[in-house]
Amino acid sequence: MTLTHPSASAPERVATTRTVLMCRPDFFTVSYRINPWMNPQDPTDTGLAVRQWETLYAKYLELGFEVHLIDGVAGLPDMVYAANGGYVLDGIAYGAKFQYPERQPEGPAYMEWFAANGFTVAEPVSTNEGEGDFLLVGDTIYAGTGFRSDAASHDELRKLYGREVVTLTLVDPSFYHLDTAFAVLDSNGGPGSVAYLPKAFDDASRAILEDRFPDAILVNDEDAAVLGLNSFSDGKNVVIASRATDFERQLRERGFTPHGVDLSELLLGGGGVKCCTLELRR
Repeated sequence: MTLTHPSASAPERVATTRTVLMCRPDFFTVSYRINPWMNPQDPTDTGLAVRQWETLYAKYLELGFEVHLIDGVAGLPDMVYAANGGYVLDGIAYGAKFQYPERQPEGPAYMEWFAANGFTVAEPVSTNEGEGDFLLVGDTIYAGTGFRSDAASHDELRKLYGREVVTLTLVDPSFYHLDTAFAVLDSNGGPGSVAYLPKAFDDASRAILEDRFPDAILVNDEDAAVLGLNSFSDGKNVVIASRATDFERQLRERGFTPHGVDLSELLLGGGGVKCCTLELRR
């Protein structure tokens, strides 16, 4: 057995307790096609999806996360992808307004949960799919557009939170949400605080990423294809797709502790670790 040790120059990583919202996939199936990953003709196993999700849930508890749960709704199979349900920062929950009719009832369901749990709810005007397309690095919100979230929603974020919002345009339909192609490894920010897939972005967006994150981890196509970048980090521990082996290697070299989980059944709906995870920031 070969042991991989962090580079001698790797910084000491510090974990910060996270508070997240999740939804058990009790109603998960693939009954429609709204992204390239979804093939309704292929069978899905709801029981297996639940068991895999429970492994992720248990990992978060093991890492000391505070995990809240929202009840799933029959007929909304994608509600398990909690990250799309809104964006929560400074105690304000900006609701989701889904592009596709099949998912549109999820927005009100999540907003009801936010209101019932003490968050100030901001109802959206523009189409957006929550933390699937909005990721916080330092004091800056990086906001995706191109497939699901309208760029006008980025203006709503600016007004709502008073933070810098940087627009990143996605161009590969397999990576239709920002969190499928861009991972926040250290939410404090810095030149090596993220990982991303360069080909998922247009030239202008790639230039922004290269300028702001010159030491970012760049993942290969194989790891991206199992949604390896759809990961969640507490600043030290990074929960990733277990099949993203080169990404795991790079994380270890940078001083992070990767934790691989198998969410292969939920991948049939186009989601992974981060899709199942909505961070709640008071």
